[in-house]
Amino acid sequence: MIATHHRHLLWDWNGTLLDDLDLCVDIVNGMLGRRSLPRIDVPGYHEHFGFPVRGFYERVGFDLSGDAFFALSNEFISEFDARRLEARLHAGADELLARINASGRQQSILSAHRQTTLHEIVELLGIDHHFHSMAGLDDAHAHGKIDRGHALVSDLALPRCELILVGDTLHDFEVAGALGIDCVLVARGHHAAERLRASGARVVDDLRELGDAL
Repeated sequence: MIATHHRHLLWDWNGTLLDDLDLCVDIVNGMLGRRSLPRIDVPGYHEHFGFPVRGFYERVGFDLSGDAFFALSNEFISEFDARRLEARLHAGADELLARINASGRQQSILSAHRQTTLHEIVELLGIDHHFHSMAGLDDAHAHGKIDRGHALVSDLALPRCELILVGDTLHDFEVAGALGIDCVLVARGHHAAERLRASGARVVDDLRELGDAL
């Protein structure tokens, strides 16, 4: 799973370390309700969510004509920022990060979250000391993080075989493939376990199982 040659872990943030699924579903339902569109439940969110987020918005029924997508992105991120402290870390996350550091490995975050707010919330949750670097995006539109991943891997200057990405979505699996690095997915975030396993990715049920595999 995570082998001795994996010297540096790249963590996804939302859904992988931060348990924000219920918050995101609630925010999206508020946006849908304000437009008299049908609400979604967690299974529906799991089925439709993906990157780029524009496709997700289309699949759940939003009208994206004109500049609507940018308005929706700003609406979502404004409410997420206002409610960001409602989301906490997944159970055992802090302890697992500490164990990994104690093992001599380094860790970074590779996230589709905005760079400025990523730094802020990681610091507020008191886990910033675990990370070598934190790489987020420079806007709120969540197109994907492959380009940002290439830049981070280049900065780390490590052989690809020494890197592993830990995420919670099929996009994380796609990113790892594009970067040429290993990947493991945690089925406690924005995609359901069966959807993750159907991709052929290595999947664990939760961070406790991931820790047991160290």
